Amino acid sequence: MQAAHDVIVIGSGAAGLTAALALAETRRVLVLAKGALDSGSTAWAQGGVAAVLDAGDTFENHVRDTMVAGAGLNDREIVEWVVEQAPRSIARLRDLGVPFNAEGANLHLTREGGHSHRRIVHVNDATGWAIQDALLRAARAQPNITLAQGQTCIDLITGRHAQRFSGEGRVWGVYALAAESGRVEAHVAPATVLATGGAGRVYQFSTAPRGATGDGIAMGWRAGCRVSNMEMMQFHPTCLYHLEVKNFLITEAVRGEGGRLLHPVTGHRFMADYDPERLELAPRDVVARAIDDQIKRFGLDFVHLDISHRPAAFIRAHFPTIHDRLLGLGIDITRQPIPVVPAQHYTCGGVVVDRDARTDLPGLWAAGECTESGLHGANRLASNSLLECFVFGEAAARDIAAHWGTLPAPPPIRPWDESRVTDSDEEVVIKQNWTEIRRFMWNYVGIVRTTKRLERAANRIRLLGQEIEDYYGSFRVTTDLIELRNLHQCADLIVRSALRRRESRGLHFVRDWPLTDAEPRDTVLVP
Repeated sequence: MQAAHDVIVIGSGAAGLTAALALAETRRVLVLAKGALDSGSTAWAQGGVAAVLDAGDTFENHVRDTMVAGAGLNDREIVEWVVEQAPRSIARLRDLGVPFNAEGANLHLTREGGHSHRRIVHVNDATGWAIQDALLRAARAQPNITLAQGQTCIDLITGRHAQRFSGEGRVWGVYALAAESGRVEAHVAPATVLATGGAGRVYQFSTAPRGATGDGIAMGWRAGCRVSNMEMMQFHPTCLYHLEVKNFLITEAVRGEGGRLLHPVTGHRFMADYDPERLELAPRDVVARAIDDQIKRFGLDFVHLDISHRPAAFIRAHFPTIHDRLLGLGIDITRQPIPVVPAQHYTCGGVVVDRDARTDLPGLWAAGECTESGLHGANRLASNSLLECFVFGEAAARDIAAHWGTLPAPPPIRPWDESRVTDSDEEVVIKQNWTEIRRFMWNYVGIVRTTKRLERAANRIRLLGQEIEDYYGSFRVTTDLIELRNLHQCADLIVRSALRRRESRGLHFVRDWPLTDAEPRDTVLVP
């Protein structure tokens, strides 16, 4: 079978477009985006990219900070390799026209929680948007890249979908629902790259975009990939608390530039009670638990993040996006504190990949937030996420190119079968189940956990599972239904992983097991 494309990349963020651009010199690449091409998590990233560029800093410092934040669960060899690739990644981004902030001949470096030195390269407080824009401009200018938005991927195509059925686990592409036609199409190619982002929307409160429903993780699991460390869900300490605006992140760089966390009534700088040495620059898990404790202990709705003691001109210059957005809401951050609460922010676990971005399945590579590469461990160090996207996106492209001559041509694939389903007349079921999952995941599997809460969540997941599968098997797929199925799958993986870890480490804090084991071990689930 002659595939229309050589490589299918699922996801149009930093990881996906990096892989596509690296492949497009010699291969025909199809990039599938669920929504608009710029609607993923990359464009939402405010902070920046961590890279050792200052003479007073070292790779070893960056490695140590990453390992400390990750509570030793990281793969040190992977951490060292990624950190050493960072300056090269920054140079490539500058070649693409990303307008990083500079001070004279040098790039301006800011500092974020968990970092011992200033090493965050940024574009004001909208780094992700600038990077997304540059990558998309480059992709649009590349004739070998086809960009297709409005494509909700359903399942990876494997041997069981071939017209001559086989049990082979090799991946041949993906089935996707096209928004424009309303039809499910089979996109077939010798190589497929998962770059679908995380599963943040499994929680009621999240800084992730609407489409972060764990699609790649769920599809990879169903196809036969192992997943690892799904219990390690990062909660960003500072999400804006506002009744009219949901999920607006206040970048870690605000604390990096002197922002203080205060009790909203007494004005007490409470981080001194939790981490007196690092204060607001402690890793995210420490700060998020501190805020959560303050809110629960004192019955608060939020705490204050205050940077108004810095000069107004400095604040407006360093945080123009945040300043303007909040000013429109009646909050002048040059004079007033910001009301903040923690919210789910990053999925540290995911589909297991190696240094070449290979998954367990031949023909399938993965990069970015949908993976567990060994970089983040039990807690992602701030601004290491975009770096991971660039390094592993390139790794996937390099490995595909190196082995192109050995990749077999796809067999004839069966078209999507809708002969036994009808249009749904009960969309309320999807909304109800979506809301229920997100609420019990927030209440039972949040920042602080107990075994009893996790068991309650597991029970709810079991009860909902059969209902969702019955619905999925009876009605034509919609984007909402596909996302619900994937959210449920990811919720199950998170809870199963959390129940297996009999310790507290990094982002996983469980009251029944408050101590940390001497030897770090990954939680690996096998389909």
